[in-house]
Amino acid sequence: MTEWTDALWASLPIPALILDAEDCIRDVNPAAEAFLNASKKSLNGYPVWDKIFVDAPLEDSFARVRTAQAPLFVNSVDVGTGSRKPVACDVQITSLADKPDHVLVLLESRDLQGRMDRAMSSKTAAKSAIGMAEMLAHEIKNPLAGITGAAQLISMNVSGEDRELTDLIVAETRRILKLLEQVEDFGNIRPPDRRAVNIHDVLDRASKSAAVGFAAHMQILDDYDPSLPATWADPDQLLQVVLNLLKNAAEAGAAGGTIRLRTFYELSLKVRRRDGSGGAVPLQIEVVDDGPGIPADMAEDVFEPFVSGRENGTGLGLALISKIIADHDGWISMESVPGRTVFRISLPIAPKEAAQ
Repeated sequence: MTEWTDALWASLPIPALILDAEDCIRDVNPAAEAFLNASKKSLNGYPVWDKIFVDAPLEDSFARVRTAQAPLFVNSVDVGTGSRKPVACDVQITSLADKPDHVLVLLESRDLQGRMDRAMSSKTAAKSAIGMAEMLAHEIKNPLAGITGAAQLISMNVSGEDRELTDLIVAETRRILKLLEQVEDFGNIRPPDRRAVNIHDVLDRASKSAAVGFAAHMQILDDYDPSLPATWADPDQLLQVVLNLLKNAAEAGAAGGTIRLRTFYELSLKVRRRDGSGGAVPLQIEVVDDGPGIPADMAEDVFEPFVSGRENGTGLGLALISKIIADHDGWISMESVPGRTVFRISLPIAPKEAAQ
């Protein structure tokens, strides 16, 4: 390969493999190394079927591509390895012009794209729901304040059970006012003031604050990749996101439980936006807790506004997080089983000129 083709090969956001005439691996890009959890050196020269498990007869597809010298697409194929469970992928196979007996195999995860599409859909739904909620909040706050004032005046001239009832009215109206203010604050989130940000500085600030406050009953551990470059983000908004995730984990966890903050680099991740453009989001942050997990019937909708698994929860925290991350050209996903819940944030790298 020439220098520019080497750079193009390395920057491909999806796993790519080159196979020779015997279906042995002759080259893989960094995204394929991450997908297969193996280095290029440990893969080169081995039969592809020793390293990948596929639920479709791709040997016939490889032969057809070599014979016809035309690309072939195979949709929704489960692809797995010895170290990871199968992932639904779309497979593209094409021959190489300079080596007709070699084939290029591209693997695009349908699960990843589906999660990103759902995230974009969630953002649109959030905007619509919050727009209506903002209007209602504005209209309700004034009469509600009047009810609160009237109840306080009445409480000054009563006692006993009647005083308890007026106190209840005041407490509940104040709770509703607080919720309405949160709805208004959600809609008023300003565009991010983005700059080069060290994500570990943000995580350290958040964990220290949590450790002496709402997460004092839990142990917060870190598992950082110190080599990560800066991200392109608003540090205050990113801090708000991490604090919200830590608070959720702390509220779900029991005394003595563990919250783990992990960072790593995954070159293969790329967001596709609604306008068709896209960008790599290789910087990964995970907030992992060992709490009871999120109910399966809520898992698909956790980033929707007003969805909450807690009593008296507003359901705005995760919707707000999703909105902020989407405004940063990133995305967020969640996986949960009893005893392990993972929120994963993917963010872009800061431009070179901004990081210097």
